[in-house]
Amino acid sequence: MKKSLFMLALAGSLVLGTALTPAFAAARTDATIGLVLEPPNLDPTAGAAAAIDEVVYANVFEGLTRFAPDGSVTPALAKSWDISADGLTYTFHLNAGVKFHDGSDLTADDVKFSFDRAVAADSTNAQKALFADIKSTDVVDPLTVTLTLAKPNGNLLFNLAWGDAVIVAPESAATNATKPVGTGPFVFKDWVQGDHVSLEKNPAYWGTPVKLDKATFKFIGDPTAASAALLAGDVDAFPNFPAPEAIEQFKSNPEFRVVVGSTEGETILAINNEHITDVRVRQAIAHAIDRQAIIDGAMFGYGTPIGTHFAPHNPDYVDLTAQSAYDPDLSKKLLAEAGVTDLTLTLKLPPVEGYARRGGEIIAQELAAVGIKTTVTNVEWAQWLSEVFSDKNYDLTIVSHTEPLDIGIYARDDYYFGYHSDAFKKVIADLDNSTDPAKRSELFKAAQKQIADDYVNAFLFELAKVGVERAKLHGLWENAPTQATDLTAVYWDE
Repeated sequence: MKKSLFMLALAGSLVLGTALTPAFAAARTDATIGLVLEPPNLDPTAGAAAAIDEVVYANVFEGLTRFAPDGSVTPALAKSWDISADGLTYTFHLNAGVKFHDGSDLTADDVKFSFDRAVAADSTNAQKALFADIKSTDVVDPLTVTLTLAKPNGNLLFNLAWGDAVIVAPESAATNATKPVGTGPFVFKDWVQGDHVSLEKNPAYWGTPVKLDKATFKFIGDPTAASAALLAGDVDAFPNFPAPEAIEQFKSNPEFRVVVGSTEGETILAINNEHITDVRVRQAIAHAIDRQAIIDGAMFGYGTPIGTHFAPHNPDYVDLTAQSAYDPDLSKKLLAEAGVTDLTLTLKLPPVEGYARRGGEIIAQELAAVGIKTTVTNVEWAQWLSEVFSDKNYDLTIVSHTEPLDIGIYARDDYYFGYHSDAFKKVIADLDNSTDPAKRSELFKAAQKQIADDYVNAFLFELAKVGVERAKLHGLWENAPTQATDLTAVYWDE
C-alpha cells in the first residue's frame, strides 16, 4: 500500500514537474539600455545633442537614407533614387505603405515639408548646413519627390542619412520634442525625465519587424552607478560604457560581453578663437597637452591620438599628431613670444565623467605647468548647449564631436569655435562641388592640414566605443558610424 502511494506520488510529481518546466525558455523580448546622457529633447531636427539620436535614430525616426552599422549609406524611406547627369537633380522613390505612428500616411508632401522646414530662415536644425545646397524640393506624385540643388553636392546622400535629416509630419512636428512621432519600428511610450525613455514595438511598421516588444533607455551618468546597474540586472547593456576602469571585471564575467569598436567621436579641447586670437597662444595650448596622459588617465587607455578633426579609420585621414606633440618648453616659448603672462582661461566641462571631467582635471594641470591658469566649471548639458555652443561664452571646453565626417563645421562663421578662414572655406566649397573620389580625397587631406596649421583646437583623441552587454543579447552596433543606439536588429538568445 505504501509502495503504491509512493509510486503514485512520484508519478504525480513528474507530471507536475513536466507541466511547470517547459522544454525551453522563451527568449526575452524586452531590453533596458544604459545611456550616459539624457537628451534635452527627442526631436533630432531641433537639437544638437548626440543624446537625441542615441535614443531615436532608426528606432523612432527615419530618413530617406540611413547609416548601416558599417558606416555605408543605404536606402531607408526612399527605396531608390535617380541622379541627373549634371548632379543637380535627385529623384527619390518612396516606399509604399509607410505610416507615421499616428496612423497618417507618409507621402512626398511630408518630405517636402521636412526639407523646407530645415532650410527655412527660422530653422532650428542644428545641422542646417547639411541642406544648404538644396534649391527646391518638389512633389512629383505621392511617392516621388525631387530635390534640385543649386550646385552639385557629392555628399548629399550621406548628408540625408544624418539624424538631422529625418522625415517628420507637419501635424506632429511641433510636439516631437516631447512626444516624437516618426515612421520607425518603435513608437514612443513615455519619458520620465531624469530617469528613462520607453519605446514599444510598432505593430504597423512598414519594414522588417523588430524582435523586441519593448525597449527602455535608462540614463545613468555616474560610472559607479552604471557598473552597479549592469551587475544588478537593472540594465542589459551600456553601448558606451562610462567606467573604463571597471572593464576588466566584466571581461572576466561570463554573463557579459565587452565590445571595443571605433566611433566618429573626435574628442577635442575646443578653443574659442574669437577670445584667443593669437595663433601662437592656441599653439602653446596644444603643445602643453600630453594626449597619451589623457587617454590613459581619463579613458584607461581606450582612445586613438589625433592631430586634426578626422577619424583615424577613414582612408583619407592624415596623421598630424607630431605637429602638436607634447612639448611644454615650446609652449612656454610661444607664450613668451606672444607677450602673454598671467593668462587665466575659463574651462567649461559638460557632464561626461570620462573624457570631459577626468580629462579636464589633467588638462588643467598640464596648462598650469606652462603658466596658463584655468577656472574650471562643471556644467550640465543644457547649460553647455546654451553657454558654450550657442552663446560662445567660454574660452576652453572639452567635447566629443560624434557626427560622421563633420570637418565641414569649421567652415561655419557662426560655429562655436569662432574660427574664420577663407582658405578653409574654399577647400570645403571645392569639396562640396566635387564628385571625383581622388579629388575629394585630396581636399579632405587639405582641410585636415589647414585646421591643424591654424591650431583651431587642441585635438586629443578619437573616442573608442567600449560597450558592455549581456552575453545573450545580440545585435547592438560594434562600431558607431553615427551617434545612435540602433535597436532594429537586437534580440536575445533563447
